[in-house]
Amino acid sequence: MIASNIESVTRRISNACEKSGRQSAEVQLICVTKTASIEEIEEVLGLGAKALGENRVQDAVSKHRIIGDRAQWHLIGHLQTNKAKDAVKIFSLIHSVDSSRLAAEISAQALKIGKVQDILIQVNVSGEASKFGIEPTAVEGLIKEISLYPNINIKGFMTIAPDTDDPERSRPYFKALRELRDRIIISGPCLGAGSSLRKPGLEILSMGMSGDFEVAIEEGSNMVRVGRAIFEGHK
Repeated sequence: MIASNIESVTRRISNACEKSGRQSAEVQLICVTKTASIEEIEEVLGLGAKALGENRVQDAVSKHRIIGDRAQWHLIGHLQTNKAKDAVKIFSLIHSVDSSRLAAEISAQALKIGKVQDILIQVNVSGEASKFGIEPTAVEGLIKEISLYPNINIKGFMTIAPDTDDPERSRPYFKALRELRDRIIISGPCLGAGSSLRKPGLEILSMGMSGDFEVAIEEGSNMVRVGRAIFEGHK
């Protein structure tokens, strides 16, 4: 069942790309394995999965001991500063940075192991109190602060749309993040004063999960985080 689920998700990604005039290769599928067993993860890797998404650092640590670096590991859940040390050892991309304090700790821990950590800034586009993420109006200021940290590389943005049974209701939030990203790129280098560090590329938009990834792709997402549509109902 996992095989047919992945085939279905891949087909839906392709269809959404075609509908929006894009190539399916532009969109990366992150298989969210937070509820998956090691056997299930092995199965999706055997089916060609390249990237695994985990919500919790401690869960990823235990799975990484077995799976290792046969796939990229993405942290898609909230990161506490006291977990940054373990996170930088495992994750290729941290999707959930929403404060200068957290970014500073990630950079400090990455420096210790000689790594430049790729991150996304999580933006709370919906304004829901239950969701993590920085307010859209504060994003550019945060980028300027983070750009001063030498072991951080800002690759783009992530958001989570409100829970809904109608994917179309998610569309405005995905559109808003894309437009925010585009405005920041147009406004020029968002680097701190005197910084000689890399200019953020901001090419990644991590938007869309099992219930709404097609709409997210239509609105510009190039990274979708899918778990339920892959693993649910396969037993």
